[in-house]
Parts: sequence; C-alpha cells; structure tokens
Amino acid sequence: MSLDATRTEPRRDRPTSQEARRRLDHARGTRLIQLRALTDTGQTVEDHLTSAQKQSIERVLKEIDAAFARVEDGTYGTCLGCAKSVPAERLEILPYTRHCVACQHRAT
Repeated sequence: MSLDATRTEPRRDRPTSQEARRRLDHARGTRLIQLRALTDTGQTVEDHLTSAQKQSIERVLKEIDAAFARVEDGTYGTCLGCAKSVPAERLEILPYTRHCVACQHRAT
C-alpha cells in the first residue's frame, strides 16, 4: 500500500477496549523485560543509574495498571484534566497516558 493512499475506513476517537488492552499488555510486557534485564546485570541497588531506571520502569508499570482500571470502568481515553477525549494517536504512542497533550504540559 502506498503512503499516499487514502484511508477508506473512518478514524475512531478512541481505541476499542480490546485494542487498549492489547496495547497495554504490550507496554507492560516490554517494561517487565526491561526490569528483568536490569536485575540480571548483577549491579547492586546502590548503583544510582540502575536504581533510577528501576524506579522509572516501576512507575510506568503502576501507570499501566491504572490504565487497565480505566479500561474496566469505561474512562480510558478520557483526559483526567479536561475530560475531553485523548487523541487516538497519543494513545497509540502512550497507551497508559492519563492526559491530553495540553493538560500534560500544564501538569508538568
């Protein structure tokens, strides 16, 4: 299929719950592999860089779990800041995101 081909199917505002779960499962699996690789390096927790990486991965895993909860309660894909739909493109890149880009910028 060429890059300039037109799309024949309409674009949805949000992924289906099945698509969201699939993306979240993939994101979780990737982070668990990264965490396992860090653990297998044999470096101690005192290593500042390793410790920071582990904390970052664990934080994302918690965000993924929270996203699964939002899928279950029907709020997945809704920005927690402004209550508007998070663009599907953003959810493809960050399936566990809680905010649209504008609200994320305001939060940081």
